Amino acid sequence: MVTLGLVVTEFNASVTDRMAEAAKEAAVERDATITETLRVPGVYDSPLAADRLARRDEVEAVAVVGAIVTGDTDHDQVIADAAAQSLTEVSLDRDVPVTLGVSGPGQSGAEARERVDKGAEAVNAAVDMVETLA
Repeated sequence: MVTLGLVVTEFNASVTDRMAEAAKEAAVERDATITETLRVPGVYDSPLAADRLARRDEVEAVAVVGAIVTGDTDHDQVIADAAAQSLTEVSLDRDVPVTLGVSGPGQSGAEARERVDKGAEAVNAAVDMVETLA
């Protein structure tokens, strides 16, 4: 059984709460266990939480879920790029898979609500990576 950590962002909670539920359902379907869930303010804040989970001996992979919605500036692009790069660094530095179940950037709130399956995709990718690297 694969053990996972889950990071869920609070910003756009109407979407990310549903993503977290999809992630939990996927874990059950894959016979994986989410040992701990950390909630953080936004996607930009997720790398530190992912790093903390990746340091734990009982966590074999970390799935991160969040939603980045387009605003009036390019801020969504900056957040997405910074988070993706930092999460990749966590994965490589800790030698623990960290999967990116973040929808956006470049999406409306309605589009984000249609992409809650990213939560399940993140968990499935995490389990796949643990199995591949075993």
